[in-house]
Amino acid sequence: MHIPRATYRLQFSKSFTLDNAVEVIPYLAHLGVSDLYASPVFNARPGSTHGYDVVDHNAMNPELGGTEAFDLLVRVLNEYSMSLLQDVVPNHMAFDKHNALLMDVLEKRDRSPYGDFFDIDWRHPYEALTGRVLAPFLGQFYATALEEGTIELVYDSQGLGIRYYEHRFPLSLNSYMRVFGRDGERLEDALGANSAEIVRYLGALYYLGDLANSSNPILDIDESTRAKRVLRDIYESNEVIRGHMDGCVTALNGSKGDPSSYDELDALLSEQYMRLSLWKVATEEVNYRRFFTINDLICLRVELPKVFDHIHSLAFKLTDKKSIAGLRIDHIDGLYDPETYLHRLRERCPKSYLTVEKILGLDEDLPPWPVQGTTGYDFLGQVTALFCDNRGRQPLTRLYGKITGENRTWGAVLAEKKRLIVGKHMAGNIDNLAHMLVHLAGEERYGRDITLYALRRALVQLVVYFPHYRSYVGTRGISDADKENLAVAFRRAREEFPDLAYEYEFIENSFGRAASEDPKAHSARECLMHFQQLTGPLMAKGGEDTAYYTYNRLISLNEVGGDPGRFGITPDQFHSFNQRHAKHWPHTQNTTATHDTKRGEDARLRVNVLSEMPAAWARLVKSWARLNRHHKTSQKGFLIPDANDEYHLYQVLVGVFPEDAEDPERWKEFVERIRAYMMKAVREAKVHTAWIKPDTEYEEACSSFVTGILDKSLSAEFLDELTTFSRTTAYYGRLHSLSQLLLKMTVPGVPDFYQGTESWDLSLVDPDNRRPVNFAARRRMLESLDKMVMSERVAACTELLRCAQDGRVKMFLTSVGLRSRQAAPDVFNEGEYLPLSSSGKFARNVVAFARRSPRGWAIVVTPRLLVSMVEPDRPPLGKEIWQGTTISIPAGAPSTWTDAVTGLKRALNGRTEVGELLDTFPAALLLSD
Repeated sequence: MHIPRATYRLQFSKSFTLDNAVEVIPYLAHLGVSDLYASPVFNARPGSTHGYDVVDHNAMNPELGGTEAFDLLVRVLNEYSMSLLQDVVPNHMAFDKHNALLMDVLEKRDRSPYGDFFDIDWRHPYEALTGRVLAPFLGQFYATALEEGTIELVYDSQGLGIRYYEHRFPLSLNSYMRVFGRDGERLEDALGANSAEIVRYLGALYYLGDLANSSNPILDIDESTRAKRVLRDIYESNEVIRGHMDGCVTALNGSKGDPSSYDELDALLSEQYMRLSLWKVATEEVNYRRFFTINDLICLRVELPKVFDHIHSLAFKLTDKKSIAGLRIDHIDGLYDPETYLHRLRERCPKSYLTVEKILGLDEDLPPWPVQGTTGYDFLGQVTALFCDNRGRQPLTRLYGKITGENRTWGAVLAEKKRLIVGKHMAGNIDNLAHMLVHLAGEERYGRDITLYALRRALVQLVVYFPHYRSYVGTRGISDADKENLAVAFRRAREEFPDLAYEYEFIENSFGRAASEDPKAHSARECLMHFQQLTGPLMAKGGEDTAYYTYNRLISLNEVGGDPGRFGITPDQFHSFNQRHAKHWPHTQNTTATHDTKRGEDARLRVNVLSEMPAAWARLVKSWARLNRHHKTSQKGFLIPDANDEYHLYQVLVGVFPEDAEDPERWKEFVERIRAYMMKAVREAKVHTAWIKPDTEYEEACSSFVTGILDKSLSAEFLDELTTFSRTTAYYGRLHSLSQLLLKMTVPGVPDFYQGTESWDLSLVDPDNRRPVNFAARRRMLESLDKMVMSERVAACTELLRCAQDGRVKMFLTSVGLRSRQAAPDVFNEGEYLPLSSSGKFARNVVAFARRSPRGWAIVVTPRLLVSMVEPDRPPLGKEIWQGTTISIPAGAPSTWTDAVTGLKRALNGRTEVGELLDTFPAALLLSD
């Protein structure tokens, strides 16, 4: 099996295509990357900016260059001895007119070959959704949209359909006779009753009707297409019939201002296999599974073998050809039975490198799945916590409470936001699960007195208090971890809402049967499986997309893979994490930034510095609140932004304050980025405004506040303080970033780099982190570095540290680490992980470990929490700084080493002073000679 040396993620869109990627490959190979890690390249909705809204899994996206461009990319990768790790999306597709599979289902329902491909409940208990899938895409109430003429019957080359702005949905085959079989007498008068054209026309209509009503349980998609093509040929070839058909369509479309004229179109729509509705209806009533709460992403039933085979057909062809070396599985938590899916995938791709997008808690382990590991959010959470000083917990907690009045724990905030999402965005999902359970309850005497309302209330508490993203009870049984997670949910629910004790007991017993091998427990098992598919989206929407924007004690901890309630970890805890990886997941991905992270990897660590200097931060924040008060807007006695949003903003500014703030154009761009971020942040928080119900006055006041405090002519004193303080946090943040980078490249696992992060990454949440990357400039930087280092390596290290703001030092260390992995693959791919103990005054400020294999050794030494060690602009180098702090060298280790960073030779034996190893550069990567 091919194991990547390092992966490099590229985000494809029509503004960055496969051809653009070809141009980048020589640079990535030179940097030391082995695998291009591609965002989805299969055919997506036109104009897609990310590729996750797939419309055809078995075709390349033409906007990215199509098959020809993909084949060229693979050839060039092979020329540079690189491979491709491809992101695939098995959970969902776009609910879109370009999705031919779904459109065929809307036309034929369960008689389509794809009738059971999508997770649609055709037997929904609500009559309006029985036999019809909700299509919640109207911007107005249905009746209003209908009578204003924005819902329009159309006939075109695709057949009969309903158009609503950019949306188009096909009508059922039965509809053709209803629409075009009217006013036949006029047509006979025009062409003659025995006209061959009329006979052919009526024959086509009857044939479509016969297809719709035939006894054949499945209608071939080609047959129905041919039948519609015959009718279209008649339409295009006969002017009289064309006029007749156009007239039929016009008559049904009604006349604006005459509500009754839309009665026939309304009746026609009521007979379709889809039900058009206001988009908000899906928050309370929905009969298809959505990706999170996104109406235009409909989920697949990939647990069915035929669906699995269909959506992976092209991907498997490419893995068989070795065009693709590995697969990254998107949103594994959305699948019905992830473990069975992954075993099936592994059987089909026995030699492919497989990772899953799985977000783990800091105390959670990946289930024993047949994959190489995760996409790396678990590492991100651990390494972020490593550079957070636990001693800052109490003072920053007190400060946050004093400034904002928020004194609740993270757990309490998370529960509140999950409950908000359930009530306002996922009520329909809870209702569907409650209906399943009430049906189950009616089958036995212990449940017959349990009401739908009570079950719904109980389910809300259980999903709110479920401690992780999901459990994985499936066809292969239940794990101890799953038992514990479910037990925690029931225990917390009982503690908080004890009046539902009887309902909890019934649900718990039902889930217990579902996890057993009882063949009679099918209904209970279905309930549990759907429950498991609900907890993940709720955690994501309630936590990542809501609470992360409202619990602002230290926003660097509010990160995908992180835990805002856990304020720092020790080096020993970090070592334990890496030892588990070395034992169970030696080839998992380790990432520090992705397209989904909330802020750039270096911005995150700059904010983390606040945990080391809470007193200075408190003084400044109080000063800033006073200085900027006059920029706030008063509304009904309330100042905007509120203190929580303001505190959030100050942390953001510290994290991403630009190095080139003196450049007027760059400053203007920076201000616009911050304004855009704050608009997204306050909407995501869902406190004063929200995406579904924006409060324009609050948003405009926030925007005005950002503009005012960042206006150099109006806020000079504030900006002077911000600039001075940000330079300090940036200095320490850069040092920590270098440590983070070296750790990522040397601990067990495969280092992953998000596009552009080989230089400083001060980006914000998307779309900010998806801005174009200047690869030409990075290529020139790398070439210049190589020349610089070749002439005099020690002097180069000194110069790079002196000019650390320009980003070259980070790229330099990246190239050193990746090339070291290339030179010693056994050490980093398979080597043991040995924590090295430290002692002395600054023992807690060093992270050191060894990697040992039969073919060589490596020792890594990195500093952390440097505010207490060195003054700003003084590098943490030499014995004078480290004051006798030492690390232990394992028995049996070689005595002579070369530091891959500085090129210096080192002699190690027993205990070694950190100041000797870190005398030239603030991170050491020693390779045995």
